[in-house]
Amino acid sequence: MSPSQPKIEVKHLAKRFGEKQVLADVSFSVAPAESLCIIGTSGCGKSVTLKSILGLITPDSGSIRVDGVETLHQSRAEREEMLQKFGMTFQFGALFDSLTIWENITFRLRQKTALSKAQAQEQAAEIIQTLGLDARVIHQYPAELSGGMQKLVALARAI
Repeated sequence: MSPSQPKIEVKHLAKRFGEKQVLADVSFSVAPAESLCIIGTSGCGKSVTLKSILGLITPDSGSIRVDGVETLHQSRAEREEMLQKFGMTFQFGALFDSLTIWENITFRLRQKTALSKAQAQEQAAEIIQTLGLDARVIHQYPAELSGGMQKLVALARAI
């Protein structure tokens, strides 16, 4: 990837559901280390755009490139590799209420690697401290945390 190449590039994205045109000629790019916020009214296509980028929805037309690589019509293995570059949080956190904070934060990582319990807890504590929380919260459950702390834990899991 060259320094001038966008991290994410969306060109002429279109998606309709039945008679409802949700996306029409949506284009934008995100440079490396740049942040982009997609805002708008309910039903204007924010989630459809993001789901298209992540491959959860297939757009009707257009192009989506990540690090210069076209992502539409990738194989499952190629998509899995591309998704390693993304972290995602949900509007209400979507934490697993039956798992501790450290288990929530390291959930995907433990599915993909042979991380020991001690290593996972250490990594979760490091991330949670980076976000300004006390490392001791990793042993608590989501219901024991405030709403704001739960959002930080969801962010820690995305990281």
